[in-house]
Amino acid sequence: MYRFKNEHAIFRMAKVLGVSESGYYKWLKRQSKPSLRDIENIEIEKEIKDIFHKSNGVFGIRKITKILNKRVNKPINHKRVERIMRENKIYSRVKKKHVVTTDSTNTKKPAENLLERNFNSDKKGNKLVSDTTYVMTNQGTLYVAVILDLFAKMPLGMSMSRKNDSKLVIDCLEDVLNRHKLEKGCIIHSDRGSTYASKDYQDLLDKNNIVCSMSRKGDCWDNAAMESFFGKLKTEWLFKNPNTITEAKYLVYEYVWDFYTKKRPHASNNYLTPQEVYEKA
Repeated sequence: MYRFKNEHAIFRMAKVLGVSESGYYKWLKRQSKPSLRDIENIEIEKEIKDIFHKSNGVFGIRKITKILNKRVNKPINHKRVERIMRENKIYSRVKKKHVVTTDSTNTKKPAENLLERNFNSDKKGNKLVSDTTYVMTNQGTLYVAVILDLFAKMPLGMSMSRKNDSKLVIDCLEDVLNRHKLEKGCIIHSDRGSTYASKDYQDLLDKNNIVCSMSRKGDCWDNAAMESFFGKLKTEWLFKNPNTITEAKYLVYEYVWDFYTKKRPHASNNYLTPQEVYEKA
């Protein structure tokens, strides 16, 4: 009837078709009024866009669904979230990639691999991993060292410098020691880089009863937890080269101590942030 409303009178079509004229108008009224589900989808869309933009375009369907369900009373299926995101062309810009930055040419006596690719820990300050990476800017290169606790994948310390030297990794370790209490005899794992094999760095480990562990030669997967962390830093936050060293430092600091630690839920943490897990332990 609606299709031919401009060609024939409603009451005539209703009579011919054997339907109620008032029923037709009730149906028409329902079509112009959004359903409860339509209203819900509008509210869900607003929440999705808020979560997505606050993540700087990083979060995908799974993470957005988990965060969304913390905000609402009624559980929302990830397929519904996926459909709404697809209809609104909301896509995570993150693509995983692998980054390797190791120079072990001057490492004569590397430590044993005590970690053996076991990147799980049920105790704080017991198993740590460390690594360095670089950030390219229009002013030159910024080097970044980070130490993660494998418990909750929690960043414990960080340092940044224009030089990739032993001072960089020593400053990072001292940052950890100033912030946190480690288990006596805890393991800290790194690659075979000459900075980690330096006498000053090794002396600092010995002084604080920290046991050194190193990856096998040329095997990045022996330190996969750190490779993954830096991969996320590059793809999620540094997808465009910063203009200046100062800008790069700000972005790295913001990612490590704010976004990654406090706002980014991790599947391995049952979709809690590292800080949430660390504070509950």
